[in-house]
Amino acid sequence: MAPRCWRWWHWSAWPRTRPPPAGSTPSSRRQFSTQEQPPQICVVGSGPAGFYTAQHLLKHHAQARVDIYEKQLVPFGLVRFGVAPDHPEVKNVIHTFTQTALSDRCAFHGNVVVGRDVTVPELQGAYHAVVLSYGAEDHRALGIPGEELPGVFSARAFVGWYNGLPENRELAPDLSCDTAVILGQGNVALDVARILLTPPEQLEKTDITEASLGILRQSRVKTVWIVGRRGPLQVAFTIKELREMIQLPGTRPILDPADFLGLQDRMKEMPRPRKRLTELMLRTATGKPEGEEAARRAEASRAWGLRFFRSPQQVLPSPDRQRVAGIRLAVTRLEGVGETAWAVPTGDTEDLPCGLVLSSVGYKSRPIDPSVPFDPKLGVIPNTEGRVVDVPGLYCSGWVKRGPTGVIATTMTDSFLTSQTLLQDLKAGLLPSGPRPGYAAIQALLSSRGVRPISFSDWEKLDAQEVSRGQGTGKPREKLLDPQEMLRLLGR
Repeated sequence: MAPRCWRWWHWSAWPRTRPPPAGSTPSSRRQFSTQEQPPQICVVGSGPAGFYTAQHLLKHHAQARVDIYEKQLVPFGLVRFGVAPDHPEVKNVIHTFTQTALSDRCAFHGNVVVGRDVTVPELQGAYHAVVLSYGAEDHRALGIPGEELPGVFSARAFVGWYNGLPENRELAPDLSCDTAVILGQGNVALDVARILLTPPEQLEKTDITEASLGILRQSRVKTVWIVGRRGPLQVAFTIKELREMIQLPGTRPILDPADFLGLQDRMKEMPRPRKRLTELMLRTATGKPEGEEAARRAEASRAWGLRFFRSPQQVLPSPDRQRVAGIRLAVTRLEGVGETAWAVPTGDTEDLPCGLVLSSVGYKSRPIDPSVPFDPKLGVIPNTEGRVVDVPGLYCSGWVKRGPTGVIATTMTDSFLTSQTLLQDLKAGLLPSGPRPGYAAIQALLSSRGVRPISFSDWEKLDAQEVSRGQGTGKPREKLLDPQEMLRLLGR
């Protein structure tokens, strides 16, 4: 890929019969710190945080040039690899991100691992500002005995498997057991439970990978327990995901009415979203289904349930110690009130037989480069309003900034705020004022190291290939899973 070159013309050099380009009038030159060339900005990560940061920068600075670096060969991060295949409407943001990537002031560079192929200080030397938006690519370990047994997976890896994340393509979980346990009660836990229990024919027209669909077709899992350390008032999933589980064809919910005693009176003071969510759980636990719903539940061959006040203590092995046979749970009680209450063990335990354990207790970010401060306890880059502490010109957005919480809209707001902070610093003259080479310098470094980046036009070729492969079976696409195959298709 040839380096992009731009020339910065003073507005008065344009012919009088032709208006100056948008954003290049004298007033806009005064609005931001004057420079020999447009500000060169680098974004690391092409998920929602990266693309929303780039989108905001391009919209609010008419000359800014943004380069997006991504370690995967393909863009869009968790929108592609995290959003459930039966939630295609959530993936519509890809259209917006594509428009951003197609801007003549934006470029995508996939297959570049920042911290290995190029360092953050090298990026800082080439750009006026660097924004780290690389997300949370690891999972929080349970830290209990037996966690390493076959049949124990992180929900992150399981989601990556059915969504076509290359590093998880060979996961091949054994679904020959009757019961699965999911540890954690957030939206990811409900996504995983729903995929495990959804009739496979309902997934055939989604972008789930054919390999994972084949394994799901052979699944014998009939019961899924979704286990949380705390109670109904502390669940992290949202009402939309819960409603989908309650209405899931061929399944019935199992909720213990005793878990909801005394909650009716406390619901009056709850914020509306929490109140509606609790009311739905309470109705499901205590209400008697009627008519069609009663018949549907009576005929259900599969079930799922919420188990509260249980904390994982040990994964129990089979007699030959070759796989998981159950999980020992510590019974807990709450101290404190509301959403901030915490669980403490009562001293009692309970063994729950199962053949599959999926840990969904949270994602976490990794440090990217020794030069970048990192808080290992919180799993974030220390920052103030997106400015990385003690490193001028370095910023962060998304999960690596605030932790792995919220939905795509939360990340959008957060990323826009980081972009605003960066533009304020640019306007105040706090960023380097001289010219920076941008991608031209990084391209030379990468070339000397044998790294061949993937452009957005390369991605469009892979995208067309995926869509073409999906058409034969009525799917929106059949995702490419093997990076080497992707490179071969691009003639590499």
